[in-house]
Amino acid sequence: MDFPKLKNDNLLRAARGEKVDRLPIWIMRQAGRHLQEFKDFMKDKSFFELCETPEYACEVTLQPMRRYDMDASIIFSDILVIPQAMGMECKMVPGKGPTFTTPLKLDNMKDLTLRPEINSKLSYVYDAITLTRHKLEGKCPLIGFTGAPWTLMGYMVEGSGSKTYSASKKWLYQNEEETNKLLDALTENIIDHLVGQANAGAQLLQVFESNAGHLSSHLFEKYCTPRLKYIATSVKKRLGEKAVPMTIFAKDGHFTIESFADSDYDVIGVDWCTPPELAREKAGNKVLQGNLDPCALYASPEELTKIVKEMIKRFSTTKYIVNLGHGIYPDMTPESVQTFINAVHSVAIE
Repeated sequence: MDFPKLKNDNLLRAARGEKVDRLPIWIMRQAGRHLQEFKDFMKDKSFFELCETPEYACEVTLQPMRRYDMDASIIFSDILVIPQAMGMECKMVPGKGPTFTTPLKLDNMKDLTLRPEINSKLSYVYDAITLTRHKLEGKCPLIGFTGAPWTLMGYMVEGSGSKTYSASKKWLYQNEEETNKLLDALTENIIDHLVGQANAGAQLLQVFESNAGHLSSHLFEKYCTPRLKYIATSVKKRLGEKAVPMTIFAKDGHFTIESFADSDYDVIGVDWCTPPELAREKAGNKVLQGNLDPCALYASPEELTKIVKEMIKRFSTTKYIVNLGHGIYPDMTPESVQTFINAVHSVAIE
């Protein structure tokens, strides 16, 4: 399919380790609750209605692009669309977040469709990506994404977010056969979903392992690392010449960075608790992404600018994509976001 010519390819060049005109910046969760236009748009719509209606998802994806000079957009969607495609009902509960009406248990796992037809079940995501690529008119690249197998499993078993993920970790220790069966199915569904997004027009793909920090390094290496590496290798193999750069982001998983130094991921995301120097040491020749503390956006413009420039100095301007160390908080002001972007773009490339 033909899309408008890309006018700003700094993100893609950075992801490939090439020289850039300016440091690329985008912000996780940049489309959403911190924007008044998003709140206004959501007044008569539910969250998953937004995800499942391509025109709506496109509109909110474009909102921050109209407001900010960002170097990438990311499609508005949710990591839980895959469990939904597998037959689990999920609702957005005020004050609690996405919640499954019936959490996954050993005795109802038989009701799960382990390998649904992802291309048809999640066609609304791909339609939103294609529409958004056209509507962006080449302003910047469009990112597609997915949750990682363990992160999805955690939500499915707990029923929602959790402080401990003890119910899902219980599976890891007591139900190894069922755990592997579920994680393997999720892995294949994720591969299908990522390939579908790239074929629809996504120009970079990010895998969110948001719950990495709830696992010991032993459990992560046993259940997560091999599958995450397999995802990147398989997606690129299936896409062939159409392969796009890929990012792995394991929140609170500084112990995972070295594992991905020899993987097929091009970029390793870094959370705000990981020192840039440690990330550089462990990541080998990989491009790094991150890692400003989201709360740094509460600082004064002068202090925020100082913090951003110090962060960039520690990472260097080579093989680096600027981002927060996790998603932006809903009470952040657009003015602080603009200060962040301006500070990044003011740094000269070495």
